[in-house]
Amino acid sequence: MGIISERLKSMGIELPTPGAPAAMYIPAVTVGNLVYTSGNDCRINGKLIYEGKLGREVTIEQGQQAARQTMINLLGVLQWHLGDLDRVERVVKLLAFVNSADGFADQPYVINGASELLEQVFGESGKHARSAIGTSDLPFNTPVEIEMIVQLKV
Repeated sequence: MGIISERLKSMGIELPTPGAPAAMYIPAVTVGNLVYTSGNDCRINGKLIYEGKLGREVTIEQGQQAARQTMINLLGVLQWHLGDLDRVERVVKLLAFVNSADGFADQPYVINGASELLEQVFGESGKHARSAIGTSDLPFNTPVEIEMIVQLKV
């Protein structure tokens, strides 16, 4: 078992195996030494842990939990795609969408749930560039959708 897998285990995190895509795409693509993931959401065993808009049905704290679960799911995609998370050199970028009620402007605080987990898992290599964007709707009424780019060790 690799260092990252051991760290996740010590944190009580078991990575899920990605489910089949909901539409016509693949979960991850490697180009050179970069891996691009498709967007992911906060499902556990196929069910969203929260549904709705931040600032209406979903609180900031619930949004942070949704972002954290979304990142766990993305790490599961990377594990499935790469075979070993120790191949990750660093997390480069997150692009995060927050299903937001009118007037909700705390998207960065919501996505901190994902960013904090990456720093806990990868240390300094988990620090990344990021965009946190509010949107009027997301597929399946998920509160958060995140995609990521990671650099591989060469």
